[in-house]
Amino acid sequence: MEYLFTIWVIVTLNFLLPRAMPGDPFLYMSADEGQEVARFSEEQRQYYLEYYGLDRPVAEQYLSYLSDLLRGNLGYSLYYNEPVSTIILRRLPWTTFLVIAAVLLSTVFGTILGSISAWYREKWPDKFLFFCLILLSEVPAFLLGLVLLFTFAAGLGLFPLSGAITHFANYSSWWEKLLDILHHAFLPVMALTIARLGGMYLLSRNSMTTVLEKDYLRTAWAKGLPKKRIIFRHALRNAMLPIVTRVFLSLGSLVGGAILVENVFAYPGLGHLMREAVMVHDYPLVQGIFLVVTICVLLANFLADLVYRKLDPRIGDYSGIHGG
Repeated sequence: MEYLFTIWVIVTLNFLLPRAMPGDPFLYMSADEGQEVARFSEEQRQYYLEYYGLDRPVAEQYLSYLSDLLRGNLGYSLYYNEPVSTIILRRLPWTTFLVIAAVLLSTVFGTILGSISAWYREKWPDKFLFFCLILLSEVPAFLLGLVLLFTFAAGLGLFPLSGAITHFANYSSWWEKLLDILHHAFLPVMALTIARLGGMYLLSRNSMTTVLEKDYLRTAWAKGLPKKRIIFRHALRNAMLPIVTRVFLSLGSLVGGAILVENVFAYPGLGHLMREAVMVHDYPLVQGIFLVVTICVLLANFLADLVYRKLDPRIGDYSGIHGG
């Protein structure tokens, strides 16, 4: 019930916010280079407002919007002249790829570095890692993206400046095309990964520090087990609960970071599409993108809750006892 109420509130805000922007879509769509100089006559403008239902009272538009959503209809883009769902489905895989790649990389490296830091707690490896990763975690993903773009793309020419694939390229095999896609995605993924690395490192470090103080690990150490086996098999396995939960929560929060990073690299995902839609006041497209992003975040939170309860059944029992 909480999720349904949250979705309703967000859908309502999603409907109202684009309409709160000054101007109207037909004024912007008919302009040259972003200037508010209309080419449409007033009669033409009124015709399109009536055609898309934007001349009706806001309450009537809202009810029509809810009715369309219940039927799975996200509307029709004013600017692209295509169904919103078609446009979003074309761009969604690019954003999904960036987010999943960044989550996996930040989780793996953050967990490894956090485990090493916990093992050498208060020693120079721990202090060095702590300083570097805390410093990096304070830098926004889009700023990291700009630094990477100017350094490795514009400066050294090692990576493309923009896009997700080389236009008009003739690939001899699917493997060559995949390498080209990975080449374009490397810098955006690195920007998102580095931005999330500090949070995953801290969580892993704190969780491992708690586990390493347990009696059963002292016993394993007394038995003379190898250091790597103690850290990565015995300790890390018992410290994974908050880490796994953070992975699912990161899926939702990283979507917001990806929106900004995509605009830095002109990467053709939902973030870059959202900027285009906002610039031309394409209400249906803006609403559709916001709705998809919201569903992704809520779904990630829901999965995190399910996984947390599955890994630790005591949570479900506790809530059941106190909820009754």
